[in-house]
Amino acid sequence: MNIELHEISIKELANGYVDNNEKGVIGLSGKLDIRPPYQREFIYKDEQRNAVINTVIKGFPLNIMYWSVKDDGNYEIIDGQQRTISICQYINGDFSFEGRSLCNLQSDEKDNILNYKLMVYFCSGLDSEKLDWFRTINIAGEKLTDQELRNAVYSGLWVTDAKKYFSKTGCAAYNLANCYLTGSAIRQQYLETAIKWISANNIEEYMSKHQHDPNASALWRYFNSVINWIEATFKVKRKKYMAGVDWGSLYHKYKDEVFDQNEIEEETAKLMMDDDVTKKSGIYPYILTKKEKYLSIRTFSDAQKIAKYEKQKGICPLCNEHFAIEQMEADHITPWCEGGKTDLLNLQMLCKECNRRKSNH
Repeated sequence: MNIELHEISIKELANGYVDNNEKGVIGLSGKLDIRPPYQREFIYKDEQRNAVINTVIKGFPLNIMYWSVKDDGNYEIIDGQQRTISICQYINGDFSFEGRSLCNLQSDEKDNILNYKLMVYFCSGLDSEKLDWFRTINIAGEKLTDQELRNAVYSGLWVTDAKKYFSKTGCAAYNLANCYLTGSAIRQQYLETAIKWISANNIEEYMSKHQHDPNASALWRYFNSVINWIEATFKVKRKKYMAGVDWGSLYHKYKDEVFDQNEIEEETAKLMMDDDVTKKSGIYPYILTKKEKYLSIRTFSDAQKIAKYEKQKGICPLCNEHFAIEQMEADHITPWCEGGKTDLLNLQMLCKECNRRKSNH
């Protein structure tokens, strides 16, 4: 990993500044990718933006910025995007500070701003090295998400195209599947989820493999396949509980099986009304896997256990031996999966050995 500290004047930085929704945000005479297309939008409030300009005008130091050196010798901002855009917008005349824009300043005031030196680390090296470094320095300000860091490391045509689908407010992925996703498209969490699904959680390996692909159409087609499968399997959308389910894993395992959508909806509605099911989002993997661990079935309270232990006088009803309460466990007489409820009438205290034996059967 090679890291070099450079001084860049504001005049150099803002030269050739372009802010275009389709082409992104460019500076440094076209050599600096300030915000790649469809990456995080400008999020500074006026107060934060003004603070940056005030710091520059007073000649105080801004925090060090970090740029990634790209394969073609150009640069991409890793840390400092919001400060950079604030500076360039001011130089471009997009806003004024304390009632004065750059063009209204005296020549010496203007020169002081344009000649102000920004301290910038140029970072180059292997992708894995850069990713580790960026994670290390991502400790202050408006922190980058893990996926924003990956986008910087594996930048190229593939990432740029993927962002068109997954990374803008009102993007195609949002319009298609916001019911099934958590997080923010702008903060790259939709893109992260899609790659996680297609790669079985090997996100960085997948991005490295496809970094130089001309487009991300394969990822988009896959994503559509997952969403189409969800909607063909589960009849009713319940955003509160469906968002954040690991749909990718379920799709990989069950996409070729045939399900009765009406039967699934009937079972889903029943489980939604079951007070013993404490994790409603777990209903969806449970319906396909039949593994109760996804449901977080309500457990018996300590008060219920004590009451039943006292009523049994410490006797295990299966082996008729006496045990201290610490040596016993709460058990559903009729298992939950057979309709048994988590209430006192369906509770028995069993010794640990008997409870294990019953569970195994």
